[in-house]
Amino acid sequence: MKYAINFSARLIAIITCLLSFSVNMSAAEKPWNHGALKVSGNHRFFCHEDGTPFFWLGDTGWLLPERLDRDEAAYYLRSTAADGYNVVQIQVINGVPTFNTYGAISHPDGWNMAAVDNNEGYGYWDHLDYIVDQAEREGIYIGMVCIWGGLVKAGLMNVDQAKIYGEFLAKRYGNRPNIIWIIGGDIQGNIKTAEWDALAESIRALDSKHLMTFHPRGRTTSAGWFNKRDWLDFNMFQSGHRRYGQRMGNKDYPIPDGTEEDVWMYVDSATVHRPLKPVLDGEPSYEDIPQGLHHDYEPRWNDKDVRRYAYWSVFAGSCGHTYGHNAIMQFVRPGINGAYFADGEKKPWWKALSDPGRRQMKHLKNLMLAFPYYERVTDSLIVKDNGIRYDRLLATRGNDYLMVYNHSGRPMTLDLNRISGKEKHLWSMNPSDGSIRYLGKRKDGTVHIDPPAKAGEDFIIIAIDSKKDYLTPDMTEIPVLSDTPKKKDLTE
Repeated sequence: MKYAINFSARLIAIITCLLSFSVNMSAAEKPWNHGALKVSGNHRFFCHEDGTPFFWLGDTGWLLPERLDRDEAAYYLRSTAADGYNVVQIQVINGVPTFNTYGAISHPDGWNMAAVDNNEGYGYWDHLDYIVDQAEREGIYIGMVCIWGGLVKAGLMNVDQAKIYGEFLAKRYGNRPNIIWIIGGDIQGNIKTAEWDALAESIRALDSKHLMTFHPRGRTTSAGWFNKRDWLDFNMFQSGHRRYGQRMGNKDYPIPDGTEEDVWMYVDSATVHRPLKPVLDGEPSYEDIPQGLHHDYEPRWNDKDVRRYAYWSVFAGSCGHTYGHNAIMQFVRPGINGAYFADGEKKPWWKALSDPGRRQMKHLKNLMLAFPYYERVTDSLIVKDNGIRYDRLLATRGNDYLMVYNHSGRPMTLDLNRISGKEKHLWSMNPSDGSIRYLGKRKDGTVHIDPPAKAGEDFIIIAIDSKKDYLTPDMTEIPVLSDTPKKKDLTE
């Protein structure tokens, strides 16, 4: 009996030690352990307070608070973190009032937000608290779209109500480490501008720690309306879901005809504004959604399309990227179909978690973090024979490395003089699996490159000053860097 007691005590001690180790390891993996998110000193990227770079890799989970229960939310967030995502964008409410999967109501007494916790049992905001807590456990930031734009456009929140709501949100979530505020929600900023300003300013009055942006209507950017607002830390654009030539009756189209998929133009249109602020695509074409959204007979965007949107945007200068999937963003399942012809029987959201495009986005994040981060710029002069539409090549570089994304798999000519070094090592990268292949050493100057992949497949060319060792010839994939902070000059 004494032996059993000693064994049990020893077992308890071992388990306690292991649990403590697990907790400590889990805590060490959290991005906010490096300090709060902020805009880098060059006003183009995100970083933590200790200088650690942060590349935004977002997933679109709009209806997460409304459609998933506790177990499902935990499963989704765990899967999302495992696939390399560090931000999930949600709609806090998609109605006034909104009901979640438990039947809990968001606004039991209209905009009297003091009444939301007076109900008995597990309330709407208790469930959102749980989701934020679970995201924190997984190292994920929650990008809170506070209220969808269509609701405000319909008059369901006025300026005074926006102030009440903003104060409520800031008091409830302003001290959480993993919050990013997103004003708007698929709406132009010149519609109900006073309401959006009131919401943003009421949050900012109580919470100056967390980043804030505005999610605009398709084919527009927040910069045109709010770039000079003190509450706007970075710009967001929605490149949208239309293919080339899908004007679809719009008279006041904000971009030139035939440029619907030219995602880099949104980056350019935001970065011409002053003061300069980081920018990213908060809603590109979703995987498995019909092109143009409105007809089921249209082809659907696939994994190669979502890769193109991601690499074009980031190589053009974006500070990150948000991915989306038609089934996941609205969490369809058997018995619950969604908008845009999402079939919950054919592909429920949990099966869509394994779709190829979603699994491939982490390779972009790994690539961006493998090189000196803050010096990276877009550079069109690297490409000597650029094309249009799918033959467009997007190039980005630092001082001693460059990368070019080739969507159509065509031959290309590059100017290696744009980075340092008399000789360069070259690699090709397959963005569908993150694999790299060493192509050899080239002299400085102009180089012609035939596609290393099969005809029509997208690929990336990486060139590095031969004196640098960011990659080595024996590597077969981009290294996944740890979160060990590196001292950076954030005034660059």
